[in-house]
Amino acid sequence: MFSKSKINDPGPKTDAPADTGKAPEVNQPKPSSDFSSSSPSSSSTPKSKPPASVLSADLNISGNIKTTGDINIEGNVEGDIRAHLLTVGEGATVKGECIADDVVVNGRVVGKVRGLKVRLTATARVEGDIIHKTIAIESGAHFEGSVQRQEDPLSGNKGGTSSGSAAPKPAPAST
Repeated sequence: MFSKSKINDPGPKTDAPADTGKAPEVNQPKPSSDFSSSSPSSSSTPKSKPPASVLSADLNISGNIKTTGDINIEGNVEGDIRAHLLTVGEGATVKGECIADDVVVNGRVVGKVRGLKVRLTATARVEGDIIHKTIAIESGAHFEGSVQRQEDPLSGNKGGTSSGSAAPKPAPAST
């Protein structure tokens, strides 16, 4: 009985930090070994953002580009580009549709631009329509085309309106 009361009395008052320190060490190594090995490795990799892909000025690409990351175009691209953040450099030319959450145009784009945030800097030259949620056009930017605001420009009709309206509607309307 004395040992029980002595263990109970000093345990919570005096030995609580020591017992608390020992208890988590005993309990934590098992979960830490199992979960820490998997979780931090998995969590660290997605949390650390990879650097933007850079297409240098001497690079000419003919074809579409698609990434979930960021891309910086300094060369010439003939094709559609889809990315998270798309930056068109001052000396770059893109002939195709540009689709990204954020689009920054410093160079030349010939084609449609779709983005949640679209920014045309003073050195930008855009020939095509811009579909956006928010837009900023700096003084000095050259722009030929129309501007349309949409709540979700990325999932909007990207060229499907013309085909979708022309083909399916006449057939059902005639029938």
